[in-house]
Amino acid sequence: MNYNFASSNPEIKMKSKNIRLLILVAIVLMNSAGLSIVLPLLPFLLSQYLHSQQIVVGMSALMSVFAACTFFAAPVLGALSDKYGRKKILIISLMGSVSGYILFGIGGALWILFLGRIIDGLTAGNISTIFAYLSDTIEPKERTKWFGYIGSAMGIGKIGGPALGGLLGSFSVSLPFYITAGIIFLSALAVYFLLPESLAPEKRTRHLNISSFNSFSHFNDIFRFKETRLILIPGMFFYAGLGIFQFNLTLFLKDIYQWQPVVIGGMLTLVGVCEIFSRALLLPSLLKRFSERIIGIAGLMALAAGLALILLSIYLHSVVVISAAIIFILCGEGLFEPAYTGKLAQSVDETRQGKLQGVNQSLQSANNMLIPLGAAAIYFYNPGVLYAAATGIVLAGLIMYVNLLSPARAAQKPAVAS
Repeated sequence: MNYNFASSNPEIKMKSKNIRLLILVAIVLMNSAGLSIVLPLLPFLLSQYLHSQQIVVGMSALMSVFAACTFFAAPVLGALSDKYGRKKILIISLMGSVSGYILFGIGGALWILFLGRIIDGLTAGNISTIFAYLSDTIEPKERTKWFGYIGSAMGIGKIGGPALGGLLGSFSVSLPFYITAGIIFLSALAVYFLLPESLAPEKRTRHLNISSFNSFSHFNDIFRFKETRLILIPGMFFYAGLGIFQFNLTLFLKDIYQWQPVVIGGMLTLVGVCEIFSRALLLPSLLKRFSERIIGIAGLMALAAGLALILLSIYLHSVVVISAAIIFILCGEGLFEPAYTGKLAQSVDETRQGKLQGVNQSLQSANNMLIPLGAAAIYFYNPGVLYAAATGIVLAGLIMYVNLLSPARAAQKPAVAS
């Protein structure tokens, strides 16, 4: 069932578009809340199958398997959405997540948990497909703002989810996984019944062959656009620096500040609040006065400053310093990531938006595989060296972003598929 939002009346068309976008934000909010519900329960679930000293390894393995599957699947799913439309691929992706969480709830053996993550990873194209849907629906100048709203919806979902997961987990460790599967299933129903297809037939990719199922062929296709390369490369540095912070924060607070879980939980609440503030309030306000390029530069500078403050906090123990570091990092992320995604969407035409967003998600999955391993090794050697390296990585990305994305280059039109 599809609702037809088409109309010759501009006011009705605008209202219809806004309804679609709000539905999309609600779907992201539901998915983020569902994911955050189960995250605190993973160690307890794994404790049924592994000894206590093996749980960290088991969690890392589950994350790595999911990231590896996403790395190979996301570009293919993006290309398929360019051929068959966003709606079908989004529903397939959501239903893959439903299957994965149901398998987690059923459990019974460790291999079943890994099967759930493999299925979820191989169908993990929901975020990239949502970004492609937004790119189809919104004018280029409005994309960055809406990418920010999507990010703030993720932040809202992360705030209440862990507490709810802990409450549900007190009754049964499996229950939150079934609840999450149900929430994501409702999201799939919302897509099926409420969202029309965003990619018109005349804008779809015409050809599909065996190479379309080769992830590396999509990397080659996307990276041959010079403008896209110039945006993706500093983006990779951004995600590397940010990934060090994301995968290390709780361990850092436990080891360096010797905080207990309740205090760390309060600091994670600050993370969610900053994520919402930066994307839903600060970003739209700045977009009225500054270009996406300037906002992106400001975001990278704030991220680098925040990482440098974490380095300082190792030698100058202060709640004020570590709180300021987190605020700078989250505001920097909230400014750069939507601006980066918006510029990225402008670098190719409509027929390659799905493939582009799939490649971008795949690169982030590679980051999720490699960064935790490298960061852990450096952290155990010296936390100061780790955060000095993170600061240097982001500053390198900043230099590339400033030099490669000159105002004249930023004003160029998107590359047309050859």
